[in-house]
Amino acid sequence: MSNTQLYAPREPIFPRRVSGTFRRLKWWIMFVTLGIYYLTPWIRWDRGPNLPDQAVLVDMAHRRFYFFWIEIWPHEFYFVAGLLIMAGLGLFLFTSALGRVWCGYTCPQTVWTDLFILVERWIEGDRNARLRLHRGEWSLRKWRLRLTKWAVWLLISVATGGAWVFYFTDAPALARDLVQFTAHPVAYGTISVLTATTFVFGGFLREQVCNYMCPWPRIQAAMMDTDTITVAYRDWRGEPRGKKRDANAGDCIDCMACVNVCPAGIDIRDGQQMECITCALCIDACDDVMAKIGKPRGLIDYMALSDEPAERAGKPTTSVWRHILRPRTILYTTIWAAMGMGLVYALFIRSDIELTVAAVRNPTYVVQSDGAIRNIYDVRLRNKQGEDAEFHLNLTSEDILRIDLQGQSGLPKVTVPADTTILQRIYVTARPQDPAASRAVTDLRFWVENLATGERTSQATTFNGRESQ
Repeated sequence: MSNTQLYAPREPIFPRRVSGTFRRLKWWIMFVTLGIYYLTPWIRWDRGPNLPDQAVLVDMAHRRFYFFWIEIWPHEFYFVAGLLIMAGLGLFLFTSALGRVWCGYTCPQTVWTDLFILVERWIEGDRNARLRLHRGEWSLRKWRLRLTKWAVWLLISVATGGAWVFYFTDAPALARDLVQFTAHPVAYGTISVLTATTFVFGGFLREQVCNYMCPWPRIQAAMMDTDTITVAYRDWRGEPRGKKRDANAGDCIDCMACVNVCPAGIDIRDGQQMECITCALCIDACDDVMAKIGKPRGLIDYMALSDEPAERAGKPTTSVWRHILRPRTILYTTIWAAMGMGLVYALFIRSDIELTVAAVRNPTYVVQSDGAIRNIYDVRLRNKQGEDAEFHLNLTSEDILRIDLQGQSGLPKVTVPADTTILQRIYVTARPQDPAASRAVTDLRFWVENLATGERTSQATTFNGRESQ
């Protein structure tokens, strides 16, 4: 029987510290994205006395999504769907133009893993020190360092889970309830789950999340071609590898700096690989080595693979912009921009009042004692403003019809509270001698007007007479 093992145990990766242009860019992106995530729920935004003052809030209880001055209602979910489609198109666009820049710089898994590695390096030391600690026996010092590191990771994970639930209710109020242990069990459960996943994904699984759990590394091949700008090794310049003093050797001195700084643990000199997230830390490491040995930078660099023949022959290469602006990326950009402009247009033309009319057809009509014909309608009035509004209702038709509101007399007016939808029953009556009373169907249109602003909206429906039976 064969003893061949089908699974190779994971060897932990301990990336070496590196400095350079791309590392600084990653630091800035990490701090900005984490700052946005942790601080956004605490930003206040005054919407009036009757609405929440949290700038970004997913109000599940009242089925609202607030984003600064924008309020999305349940029936306007197409805005959210449109944003998700735009996010997908944006991912296609950037991958087609610049490879896996999302994965290397702004993916949450990358950002939190960078933060956890920063904490690990701060407590346990750089790559060599962490390797010695990992391979060494469990001593008092090792327990102390590991427990300290895990404690800091746990605090970050709790803060991550806590920040997430703050997006779904008023952050100061929930924070007070959490501390006093009076919050809803769902809040504690959500924080616990997100704490555990953050702790495990960022601290232990790391690159395995990208390699085995995320589908994007396998999808990206369909988005990329030889004109995509991605991280690559110029083997025609670096090979054969050898020491600096070897006259026949290429520029690569096989120092392994590019491998030691890679958070995925791969060797970029082996060519394009699914595990590569194009974080460009290998570029910083290689440029540093090239500067020390007096060689030009760029042995590992962002480049298009289609430029390889020209570079090998020493000829000028295609400009970066010609690689980026090609039919595929232009198509993605056009679709993305058109969808964005469509959503913005829809956002600005939407009304602050809405009217929905549903005819009550059981019975189809009611005959009054004087012979008049009455139809009944259920009308939903929605006030999207931050203050109460008085609405005036009327109707237009080719025939004479009278409108009455259930429970009211006089002018057909109704007050709708701020940010609320109400259901109002309306009676429409035709006199016995009017054509609408005997005709099968009469077209009519309900109108509602905000008496304070003059804004109006309407909806068409029909009136049923005797001949409709």
